[in-house]
Amino acid sequence: MNYTLSVLVENHFGVLARVSGLFSARGFNISSLAVAETEDPTVSVMTIVVDGDERILDQVKKQLNKLIDVIKVKDLSEQDHLSRELALVKVGVDSQKRREIIEIADVFKGRVVDISHETITLELTGDTKKIDAVVDLLKAYGIKEMARTGKVALVRG
Repeated sequence: MNYTLSVLVENHFGVLARVSGLFSARGFNISSLAVAETEDPTVSVMTIVVDGDERILDQVKKQLNKLIDVIKVKDLSEQDHLSRELALVKVGVDSQKRREIIEIADVFKGRVVDISHETITLELTGDTKKIDAVVDLLKAYGIKEMARTGKVALVRG
């Protein structure tokens, strides 16, 4: 099972290395990681998706809380929350397939952000399932390159 953690940390050099080192030293798997400064420039938020069972989740939360730079750890999996990912997907096209790919982007509320004679690049945002669905459809057209962010999430309300 995947669990989504929101971790507030002090915005210092090396914090990301310490957090990721904690995971690797204990053999925990990070499915997704996104880090950014918050509205307070001295604080960053890490959205970490951890793959495992409840025992692993409990260990991860305990270990994170032991790190001096960690301010707060929230398990968003237990709360009503919003989450999104961003993907840029470059697909190989010829003139006949270009319209089909644009229509797929439209159906999923994506945007064409670059177009050439040989490729079209789409910007897609949504939850993980939506991004996975679009990527699966685009595989048939030949994905040339793809970059995907980790999940970012906030508690509702």
